[in-house]
Amino acid sequence: MNSSAEDRLLINSLDREALLAEARKLAAAGGGLPAVMAGLQTEFGQSEEAAGELAAAAFGLSAISLTALSEHSLALTLAPFAEFIRRQVLVLEVGEGYLVATPNPFDVALRDWLEGLVPLGKPLHWRLAPAAVLSAYLAREESRVRALDGSLSGDVGQIAIGAVAEDLSLQRISEDGSTVVRLLRSTLHDGLKAGASDIHIEANNRGLAIKYRIDGVLNYAGSLDGSETAEQMVSRIKVLSELDISERRVPQDGRFKVSWQGREIDIRVSIMPSIWGEDAVLRVLDKQALTDHLQGLRLDAMGFDVDIIAHIRRLSSEPYGMVLVTGPTGSGKTTTLYAALSEINRGEDKIVTIEDPVEYQLSGVLQIPVNEKKGLTFARGLRSILRHDPDKIMVGEIRDAETAQIAVQAALTGHLVFTTVHANNVFDVIGRFLHMEVDPYNLVSALNGVVAQRLIRTLCPACTKPVTPSEDELSSADIDPIASTGWTFRQAVGCGACRGTGYRGRRAIAELLVLNDEIRELIIARAPIRQLKEAARRGGTRSLRESAVDLVRDGTTSLEEANRVTFVA
Repeated sequence: MNSSAEDRLLINSLDREALLAEARKLAAAGGGLPAVMAGLQTEFGQSEEAAGELAAAAFGLSAISLTALSEHSLALTLAPFAEFIRRQVLVLEVGEGYLVATPNPFDVALRDWLEGLVPLGKPLHWRLAPAAVLSAYLAREESRVRALDGSLSGDVGQIAIGAVAEDLSLQRISEDGSTVVRLLRSTLHDGLKAGASDIHIEANNRGLAIKYRIDGVLNYAGSLDGSETAEQMVSRIKVLSELDISERRVPQDGRFKVSWQGREIDIRVSIMPSIWGEDAVLRVLDKQALTDHLQGLRLDAMGFDVDIIAHIRRLSSEPYGMVLVTGPTGSGKTTTLYAALSEINRGEDKIVTIEDPVEYQLSGVLQIPVNEKKGLTFARGLRSILRHDPDKIMVGEIRDAETAQIAVQAALTGHLVFTTVHANNVFDVIGRFLHMEVDPYNLVSALNGVVAQRLIRTLCPACTKPVTPSEDELSSADIDPIASTGWTFRQAVGCGACRGTGYRGRRAIAELLVLNDEIRELIIARAPIRQLKEAARRGGTRSLRESAVDLVRDGTTSLEEANRVTFVA
């Protein structure tokens, strides 16, 4: 029998009595409940669920299905979710008592544990749940239960030094004897499940606080009292990252790996001393998930305006020159460059990248990771790339004058160079390069265009509602109250679908500067920034603020979010 429905038909047929008789014979022969179930499966071809129902009847018990289990909630007030996984039991709230589902209701140790756990006077209703049914219920519940909830309590034990690749399954978390190890693994598990890009572990005067950066905004996750706990937590992170645990006065950087949902994830670590001890920030780099997400990625998926997409595609199709993308950390710069590379990667050009680290893996592209310990810097790698007969080059980030000089020379010698630099807008990029002593004439000759971008949160469609801003709010946001009549202003509310934030997902907004002869002449002449902005506007450049306000106008995002992300002039 291959399906549950067929098994039910078998049990309900005339053969049920014969099968039940066989189950009773196995039980009478001295076989325990697990042995009877195994015999029904191996000798009579029953599925685990059907064998469980027959075995339960043979021992005078009742079996329970996954559908019936799903009607009840776990009694998480009695024990953490991880403890239910470890003991392979479900304790569900049913009326005034509890329903206990387990593959072996005769387990003496389990019964003793429950007697000490359940308040006196609360009845227990025992049910047999085959291991497969139990696992299915726990796996479904795991996506809704936070492992951290069961780890932010209890005494802090000694730090246990484990393997570098941390296993973050709830089963493994529940088996850890050390509270500090369990706390760190739980913190990582919950952060990954929530889709956090960064995990902040902050020391304070009471102990530590844990926060997750989700959609670019920090969200409080939990706290734990005791400075000793904070010190041991950071020490555990240092051990995994192979850092000096005795050094607490200077910043340290490192990395380690974790295993989660069958794949390895890189964690980049930054340790920073503070007046209360040390803070740790863990940057999540899920290469496999990002690679899967980027398969077939195109600029359309970024959320840019149609005009911006058209201009970026034109810049990416030029035979030579430089395309710069600028913005703060986490603004999607690298994703934009890879979307552009994916569109032009037709197998006809040699595409080489040098990055720190290689965040995405693209087929048909030679990707080189920076390794400063071995002397492979951006500058040295870029020099070697130029001897590798490339057509298109991507430099992960321009950080110093040497890298900037080589990138400009590459763009001037027939290569198309994609790169990023940290700056607030498209005009500040010019100043950054001039500050790195790049010759203005070479810069404007190499530079085709600059894209400044941000990621802005979009309102949750399940809970957002219309709002009418006051005149003061509009004026402080530099929006004309009269001109904005008829706009679709909406505000964030918060619901279960958006974790109470009022926002779901993000999209990119951009400011684009395409260099023309007028702008090149102004840069060479070191004209004031005001003249550059006027020339750029005549050439069609729209500011980041204007792009954000457009999304406010049509109700895609809120006025508060636009003010948070973009500068109000």
